Parts: sequence; structure tokens; C-alpha cells
Amino acid sequence: MLRFPPHFSALYWVLLYCVLLSSPPENPRFLCLYFFTSPWVSSSLAFRFLFYGFSTSYRDFHSDFLVLSLSLFFFLGAPGKFRHHLEIFPGKSAPMRLIEELPFSNRNGGEVEEGEGVTLGQNECCPVVNGGGFPSQKRVVVVGYALTSKKTKSFLQPKLEGLARNKGILFVAIDHNRPLSDQGPFDIVLQKLSGKEWRQILEDYRLSHPEVTVLDPPDAIQHIRNRQYMLQAVDDLNLSESYGRVCIPRQLVVKKDASSIPELVNRAGLILPLVAKPLVADGSAKSHELSLAYGPYSLQKLEPPLVLQEFVNHGGVLFKVYIVGDAIKVVRRFSLPDVCKRQLSNDDGIYYFPRVSCATASADDADLDPIVAELPPRPLLERLAEELRRRLGLRLFNLDIIRELGKRDVYYVIDINYFPGYGKMPEYEHIFTDFLLSLAPGKYKKNPG
Repeated sequence: MLRFPPHFSALYWVLLYCVLLSSPPENPRFLCLYFFTSPWVSSSLAFRFLFYGFSTSYRDFHSDFLVLSLSLFFFLGAPGKFRHHLEIFPGKSAPMRLIEELPFSNRNGGEVEEGEGVTLGQNECCPVVNGGGFPSQKRVVVVGYALTSKKTKSFLQPKLEGLARNKGILFVAIDHNRPLSDQGPFDIVLQKLSGKEWRQILEDYRLSHPEVTVLDPPDAIQHIRNRQYMLQAVDDLNLSESYGRVCIPRQLVVKKDASSIPELVNRAGLILPLVAKPLVADGSAKSHELSLAYGPYSLQKLEPPLVLQEFVNHGGVLFKVYIVGDAIKVVRRFSLPDVCKRQLSNDDGIYYFPRVSCATASADDADLDPIVAELPPRPLLERLAEELRRRLGLRLFNLDIIRELGKRDVYYVIDINYFPGYGKMPEYEHIFTDFLLSLAPGKYKKNPG
């Protein structure tokens, strides 16, 4: 398929006009010129009759000049839609057509009717006219997503989908009622579903489609869904440098028998109050529920299996560190209030806090103590994120970090979440689409020729 830029098409018509002028006078050259040009000049019958009126006076030199001027005007000075390049179909008798007149075609070669879906396969491309009016080829990155309905609603917001389309990214829902291998083809699979059967389907797909990037490997996700092992990678880092020290709170895993919890806590040497979290962090609302136990008696009211963590006073503010590939974004969130010694001596109860770290209330604009509000040093977060990406094998996760009250350079990682609520992260649309494009750099090269 040959493509001619606007200046070439104008030259084409000048040459055609010269050929017609050189023909014998008895030949209806202007009538021929009219039939050649009329499909692009206007759909108005009135203008066509006017044009034909000029063409019939072919012995008049001034009429010749007018026809040439009008032809050049509609190719060089007319509205933008007439200035697109031409498409010529070699070997076909069909006339030349403007690129905007070309219909979409389905895989069988037929034209797609209005309202009918258009499917772009892997490695297919769509024509794009750049700022200079010249066409280029932009690859489409197809992202298949398998998310819960709630996650789909919070993540695939209209602004994200619009920006993705402009950048050549197409989100396609994965049909759970059909084999995954029969769908696509996909360049990236974005998923956050649980269940042994789904993990096996995804693992089989990864093995049979090594060219597809799966975000993220099911085994790596499963590892941090168990709070018994979730923070182990942080503890193994022993990250301590000039920018600060990163550690985890002391914790105890209790799998059954709530009546034995006080004795287990005493034996482990944990100091009250204790934060109780469900052992499994599967993304459900229940997995985010927290309990704060003040005394030994209240510990017996807890429901195993769970993890008990020592509570660290932190000024009531936590730092949510979102990680998207190599990108890092930090926001402040309100957290549990500090606990004083008098509260411990007068209270032996248990308090429940649903989804504290997921609260939408931002602390970024709150009137906070500057020491409490100060973000962790950027170099420290970059080093931490880099190490955890490598050790966990994940690219989409976040960290809940607190700073110990009264100690400016001591930080605790208290939770890790896979594929968190990115919809609450500022500018997540640009960060996430750039990340997806970085996974398929080869798809953004112009076609040769």
C-alpha cells in the first residue's frame, strides 16, 4: 500500500492538469478533470454544477486557470480533512480514497458495520497522524485483566482508560468462563484473584506463553498473603544506613486456642498493647480489620488464626509507599492514635479498627507536627523498594511504614499489600500507563518504510 504526503498529491494534480492541456482541444479534458477531482472537492451538487460550468468553457484560457486554481485550493487550502495523504491500492480498480474514508476491516476482510466491535490482535497496529501530518505506526499494548468487580471499579476509572487509549494501551476483561489460552492474544496480564484453581491456571498460562508479562507471579503473591512470612524479607534486609534504620515490629503467630494467647505472649516477651491482624491477607475487607488489645484478659477474646504485633507509638500517621515498577509515590494517612501508660493501666479492653491503613482520609493537608509529618528520606525508600522488588519478585505492591515517635530515623514496615488501591494514589493514571508501556518497549517503533 503506497502512501503519498499532501505536497506529493498536489504535484500529482498539477502533472495531470498539464497532461490534459496537451491533449487535442476536441477531447473533453476538463470534463475528465472534473470526474477525477469531484469525489474530494465537495459532496455539494451545487458546487459540482458550478465546477462543470467552468469545465465546459475549455477553450477559454481564463477558465483553464480557474480550474487549476480551484483544484490546488481544495488540496492545499481547504479544511484539514481534505489535506490528508492518499491511499492507493495497487492491482485494484477502486479509486483512490482519503485515509479518513477507509473503513475498519474484520479478520475476514469484510468491512465492520457501525457499532460493531473492532479487535486488535497482538502485534497489530493502528495508523496515527503526527503533528506534521505524516502517518506513523503505533503498536497497541493489549492488557488482559482479571480483577474482582470492586477492584475493577476502583482501578479502571474513566481517566485511566482514556489516558491509556491515547497512549496505545487497550484493557480487555478476561472471561473466567473460557480457557485463558483461548483468549487474547495479550501482551500483559494484570490480575488479583485468589484461589488454588486460578493460581494453577495462571501458572500453566505463564509456562505456555513466556512472551506474555504476568503481573505478578502467583507464587510471589501468595507468599505475602500470609502475614507469618510477609515481613520476613524486610527483617532479612537489616537495612541500616545514614538515612535511617528500617525494621519490623516484634510479632507472634497464633493459629488456634485463644485461651493460650496470654501465656504465649508472656513467653515471647511481647509488650502490651498488641495489634491483632488476621493471618491471611487476601485483599478482603476482613483481612484489613485490626484489633488493639490493652491487657492479658482481652487477649483471650481474640479469634485465631492471627498475628500479634507490638504496637509502636508513631504520632497517629503512617506513610503509604506505593510501588509501581521502578516508580515510588508516598502519601500520608491517618493511623491509630498513640497509647499512653495511663491508658494501659486503666483499660483492659479490646478495640476494633476496620481498614485503618485503607482510609481515604489523607493526612497530607492536615496541621501536623513537622517531625511527625516529615516523609521518610527518598534514598532510603528507593533502596528499600529496590531490595524488596528483587526479594519478593513483585512489581505492584505498597508498604505501610511508621516512624517511631521521638526517634526521627527509626522506621517500621508493618504491612505489605499486593496491588493496593492505586486509585487513591495521586497521578496514578500517568504512573501506571508509563509502567505498562515500559514492559513492551519494542511495540513503539515505527514500521520500516
